[in-house]
Amino acid sequence: MTIFQGTSAQPHGSPPSIGAAWMRAPYPVVVADAGGTVVEVNTAAAALFPGAAGGADLDEVAPAWLADAHRRTAGSDLGSPAPPVTGRHDDTTLTAHPTPGADGNVVWWLVDDTARLLAQSELRDEQERTAFLAETSTRLLASLNVQRCMEVTVRLAAEHLADAALLVAPANGRQYPLAAGVGGDAPRHLTARIDPSSVPGLGEALQGFPPVPSRWIDPAALPAWAVPEGFGGPVGSVVVCPLPGHGVPAGALILLRRSGHAAFDASEEVFARLFAARAGSALSAARLYSEQADITATLMADLLPPALRQVHGVEFAGGYRASRDTERIGGDFYDVHPADEPGRETLAILGDVCGKGLDAAVLTGKIRNTLQALLPMADDHENMLRLLNGALLNSRHTRFATLVLASVARRGGRVRLRLTSAGHPPPLIVRHDGSVEEAETSGTLIGALPRVRARTAHVDLAPGETCLMFTDGITEARGGPLGDVMFGEERLRAAVADCAGMPAEAVVERVQLLAAEWIGAGRHDDMALLAITAPQSAHLTPVDGRTPGRYTA
Repeated sequence: MTIFQGTSAQPHGSPPSIGAAWMRAPYPVVVADAGGTVVEVNTAAAALFPGAAGGADLDEVAPAWLADAHRRTAGSDLGSPAPPVTGRHDDTTLTAHPTPGADGNVVWWLVDDTARLLAQSELRDEQERTAFLAETSTRLLASLNVQRCMEVTVRLAAEHLADAALLVAPANGRQYPLAAGVGGDAPRHLTARIDPSSVPGLGEALQGFPPVPSRWIDPAALPAWAVPEGFGGPVGSVVVCPLPGHGVPAGALILLRRSGHAAFDASEEVFARLFAARAGSALSAARLYSEQADITATLMADLLPPALRQVHGVEFAGGYRASRDTERIGGDFYDVHPADEPGRETLAILGDVCGKGLDAAVLTGKIRNTLQALLPMADDHENMLRLLNGALLNSRHTRFATLVLASVARRGGRVRLRLTSAGHPPPLIVRHDGSVEEAETSGTLIGALPRVRARTAHVDLAPGETCLMFTDGITEARGGPLGDVMFGEERLRAAVADCAGMPAEAVVERVQLLAAEWIGAGRHDDMALLAITAPQSAHLTPVDGRTPGRYTA
């Protein structure tokens, strides 16, 4: 007969008796009768339970849990298998496997399960820690907001690693952003001037150096700012962990336990560093994203179309739609540069850079900045275009652009325009009777040829009449029933003819709406519109009764 650990090889119903082979078994074996008297023990059992011998009372020589299990087993039905029982004896965890016999005796095989149970406990702890780290990564990576990542870090640390947690972010000038959490309470954000050297290891952790062991940190010496509000009771142990980032430290995490709780052991400090590594990576990514978002917002502010208004008695309105709904900038643009005073010309510009997306937007920004620098030469459109063309040819860009320049001035009740096209579709003039004219201007595109030429058109707008400048994203927009027919100039003319007498803003909104309906959900190029309208009625009003008046609609 072969004996295996944790099993019983004795068939039910056979009389238990310790033979010579059982006496030499490596496992302790104890045989007791139904009354709880020891019948036989082998050498291993005698060494484990001193005093255990035939005739001894099991209650006196064995642990109480084994004696109790024997009473239950001895009185049970022989037809049902008896379950093993587990208990402690000295520093050992034993599992006792019973084999009841027909004569009422029970053979108890005792197996040392200390190592197995310890391994199971460690495996269970490791599985829980792995699951916790996975949850940590999921929750931290769910947001690219720095404050949100700080909150998640201190909340998880205070709930699972310590009684409280304090996150110290990199200094912003002389101030350090802090996030503190106690237990399951909501984290708190604050900013304070602190001295990192007052907490052993904190200064090094903020620079990304390895942590100082907790046994080297005196909890009683912690400054008040390092103990979160609401902690309660004295600090028993402290751990300081660096938060490693993407090449640059993301801060440091201070973990605190109360004096009544167990101090951090070596394995817990290692686990805290694993947690800190994930938190630092998430915080670093969030901070990098925040910085890039700020830079993008700053740069984009100069690339976005300006908000237009009435300037010196003339209405201006613009509309822009990028080729992708997820983008705000592209290759189409418009600008209005108001004159210094009434009576002088305001310069309006609408243009279209070859291509779309960010690359086109970069060139758009350069063109807008160059034209703004050339404003003192706005009296001569052809000279402005020549200088702009030279600037583009000398740049690293290989793209070209088309545009329309419009110099606008109020003359009595009418608006006078000078329109110059540089390879761009000529503007449409909407008269008060609904008729639509095309401005007689043309020219070569910008940034492609060494020399440019242009012809300027002079147009007068009566009250209620509009000059509409547009990019080919409007006329070439494909849509309709089958999605492959261009919106075209005829539809555009019909649309603006219905806008006779409307304010500039209404004209732009009307054309944008019709173009959007035509496109539907289809793809399209960048689209831009700029309307210049002579108001239906206007008069000069004095300022302070002395200074020159301003036009009001």
